[in-house]
Amino acid sequence: MTNSPEKIISILKDLYKNENKTFLNFSNNFELLIAVILSAQTKDERVNFVTKNLFKKYNSPKALAFADPLDVENIIKSCGFFKVKTKNIISTSKKLVENFSGIVPLNMKDLLTLNGVARKTANIVLSYNNIIEGIAIDTHVKRVSLVLKLTKSRNPVIIEKDLMNLFDKKYWKDINSLFILFGRNICKAKNPKCNICPFFKICTKNL
Repeated sequence: MTNSPEKIISILKDLYKNENKTFLNFSNNFELLIAVILSAQTKDERVNFVTKNLFKKYNSPKALAFADPLDVENIIKSCGFFKVKTKNIISTSKKLVENFSGIVPLNMKDLLTLNGVARKTANIVLSYNNIIEGIAIDTHVKRVSLVLKLTKSRNPVIIEKDLMNLFDKKYWKDINSLFILFGRNICKAKNPKCNICPFFKICTKNL
């Protein structure tokens, strides 16, 4: 077996054809943006638990922009780095109100002006809206890309460029969700299930 991009995508699509590929709960672009900001170094299940209460109380950029930071901290405190995240989501909400009429901008340049938003977050928001400018690189995508010899770098920016060069653009939207599922279920950081891995023969851990 080779590590050809087309073969890898084909195997993962078949493996996870019946899986839900949406990991965060949200009902609009604003909620998606805030949820992804909160998801940094935090499990999606925890983010979904937190945002259920957060969005019930602050359901728009304007509402969150004028929220009491201590109240927001109290709601999201079970997320990692909750003080920094509170500052980011309130600041981002203010920028949405002041600079974008309360609407989440759907282009990379404007998204990157928002606090707490890097390329990963921007790519996820854009991808949800079928605007594909890149590939969202999180810890799972990073790990899987390394073990499958799709990159030699640990830098998310370089990994994204490497994957964009390797995979046809029609696959970019699928890569994040498929690699996350594979990273969570089989290619785990701890105790990976190598005995059922379809890529066992090409995995760098076995070289």
